[in-house]
Amino acid sequence: MDIIVHSDGQLSWPGGSFRCALGRGGVKADKREGDGATPVGRFPLRHVLWRADRLPRPETALPTDPIAPDDGWCDDPADPAYNRPVKRPFAASHEELWRADGVYDVIVVMGHNDDPVVPGQGSAVFMHVARPDWEPTAGCVALPLPDLLRLLKDCGPDTSLTVLAP
Repeated sequence: MDIIVHSDGQLSWPGGSFRCALGRGGVKADKREGDGATPVGRFPLRHVLWRADRLPRPETALPTDPIAPDDGWCDDPADPAYNRPVKRPFAASHEELWRADGVYDVIVVMGHNDDPVVPGQGSAVFMHVARPDWEPTAGCVALPLPDLLRLLKDCGPDTSLTVLAP
């Protein structure tokens, strides 16, 4: 199945369509670390991470794993663990996955810059929960929790997310 994301913030798939939040840096074909842009391209959905203390396992055919309080994601291009999950405390720059704000209560890990990882071409590009005010992301695709959970019901190992150029 293909999920299509348009640069105007509309996401569609055979099961419907939803509004989504995108990166504060717009949508770019030449994604770089720290630019705040959502990358253009076709990305497989790798797996789902979720806060088991806040909600049940999402209904999906994608692989799932609960998030632990010490989970992080390396965003330091100089570190060998760049764009990979890490355990905190972690000396290099990283995202904390166990967040108080609920934005990472469900994370869909997208296959962006992971096969192979190229330092500086972007890390931690996820599909995750949108903020209530639709604040832009740091380069991810974000949906309200009910919409994200609905979309995940239709996702499986062959699902890809395609972000179209403006």
